[in-house]
Amino acid sequence: MSWSTFRDRWQVFVGAIVTVCLGVALVQSSLLTLVSAATADIPAGLSATEARELRDGYDGAVALLGMTVGLAAFVAIFIVSSTFAFTVAQRRRDLALLRLTGAGRRQVRTLLVGEALLLGALGSALGALAGVPVMRLQGAMLDGFGFVPAGFVGEWRSWVLYVSAGTGIGISVLGVLAASRRAAKVRPLEALREVGGAARVMTASRWVVGMFFLAGSIALVVLVSVLGGEAALPLSIFVSFTLVIAFTALAPLVVPLVSLPFGLLFRGRLGVLAHANLRAGVRRSASTAAPIMVLVAFVVGMAGTMATITEASRQEVARDVRADLVLTAERPIRDQVAAVPGVGAVSEEAPVTVDMGLDYGDGELTYEGVDALAVDPAGYARTHRLAPTAGDLADLRGAAVAVSPSYAPELRFRVGDTLPVRMEGGPARLRVVALLPDTLAGPFFLVPRDLTAEQGPPRYLVQASDPAAAAAGLGRLGEVTTARQWIEANADEQQRQSVDVMVALLGMAMLYTVIAMVNAVVISASDRRGEFAAARVTGLTRGQVVRTALGEALGVVAIGLLLGTLAAAGTVVGIAFAIKDMIGISAASPPWALLGAVAAGATLIVAAASVLTTLSATRTPAIRLVAARE
Repeated sequence: MSWSTFRDRWQVFVGAIVTVCLGVALVQSSLLTLVSAATADIPAGLSATEARELRDGYDGAVALLGMTVGLAAFVAIFIVSSTFAFTVAQRRRDLALLRLTGAGRRQVRTLLVGEALLLGALGSALGALAGVPVMRLQGAMLDGFGFVPAGFVGEWRSWVLYVSAGTGIGISVLGVLAASRRAAKVRPLEALREVGGAARVMTASRWVVGMFFLAGSIALVVLVSVLGGEAALPLSIFVSFTLVIAFTALAPLVVPLVSLPFGLLFRGRLGVLAHANLRAGVRRSASTAAPIMVLVAFVVGMAGTMATITEASRQEVARDVRADLVLTAERPIRDQVAAVPGVGAVSEEAPVTVDMGLDYGDGELTYEGVDALAVDPAGYARTHRLAPTAGDLADLRGAAVAVSPSYAPELRFRVGDTLPVRMEGGPARLRVVALLPDTLAGPFFLVPRDLTAEQGPPRYLVQASDPAAAAAGLGRLGEVTTARQWIEANADEQQRQSVDVMVALLGMAMLYTVIAMVNAVVISASDRRGEFAAARVTGLTRGQVVRTALGEALGVVAIGLLLGTLAAAGTVVGIAFAIKDMIGISAASPPWALLGAVAAGATLIVAAASVLTTLSATRTPAIRLVAARE
């Protein structure tokens, strides 16, 4: 029976198949790219530095792709479940007819689950094929942003077909289970009359799920402020996930709130009709708004998180640096810098990468390439507001290191610990001589200036009695900027890198969400041909029907934007609390421009899709559709 229904009414299921196909392709692509990066071999013949850089590049790609896989899976499950639930709700009248002809509740559920198995199988097969070009596109994007070594290409693995099939079929069945249980419980006459339990959208399960995840989101925000430190940062990311689930369940409560000002603004005949349709089609409006909410929650939330971290880092550096000028040189020239007239204190600093062995509690050392700063402790102390929480920075000489516990709080660094390292021509172990304050901007490790010869180009932070005269003299030695300009340039570069990370992390998933937005509008309009025809028979022109549908679409966009913005705000608030506790700086940087751009883009996409689908749904003469219904 499931196959017969699927074969005879395949047009109804096209939207669901598309969402499964794209969801499977996204998860498969991200997983294959992750496994390829995790198992990539380091070519023989590379120097130790080159091998470390290549390994660190792959490690960074694995970390990024791990988050991408998790995000892709969440978005796929969310979109597919929402689509399937809406599709089942649209067929309530058909299911009621089955009940009238003698079908039992178990038979209705079996029918729907069987259809979900067929849809999942077909969507998985198409998604496995689509996943190959998606994987290449994703690899090219990561390569372009520099998150994977040049020439990296994801490799196909046959076992992923089983994962794709399980993903597609699994999320299809999960998406239809709750809706099938609800459909099976509805009495046939109630469903046919659109009253009672069939018309009730806020079911007990929606209340339970919505309130549970809303309470969990509030608890996470509070927990972030209590825990503080590095451990609190990941918690704030989960706020978006939990709020998205909560607002999806509670969205029918928001539809009347949004429709109220909508009805006040548009008082004409069409405005009143659009307002009435929004209130009557609560389930339809909430389901269509779900992809918009996901888009806004993750894009704006992630952008706000990144911008807040960047702003807090900028404020931290501005607070801690006590220098007037910054000189960037190609080689060590400290004596020449100190000899320039007007120059007072000088701090010579050079970036260095150290292979450090860290024990994360499993009894085995994990060597990581950590970024450190090679400094002269006396000059560094004069040009930075730095108060070690333990130990003395003056002891930073020989085989020594100063560590900020915020790098990995679970390691519980203590003064006197020795950390194994791998350095060409350097010591085998470094002794911890000082603990630095928690930091967001870094550096997390300070080492003596003469620890190793493998260092990057040095920079010189200079205190000057006459900054203008000193800048003129230093200009002959390298590139000179004021400390303020240097701080702003670093913040701009960090923001650029954050944008690259956000695009790499969210790009494919959000493209999928945009397609889901269009798909939701198409599915919604496909079930309203009779409704549009009835409106035209009662006196509305085709253009008026299109404008009414457009007004409804704008109301749906407003619902999605409102809920998505609230979810994004929860993420930003969580990060702001964590930063305040970690480094004592209050910073919040909402991405208003991006929010406006996303709002405009979502409005344009949904409006265009609404107009085109309504025009398509009203091509058939209205009297013919009304007669067919009768």
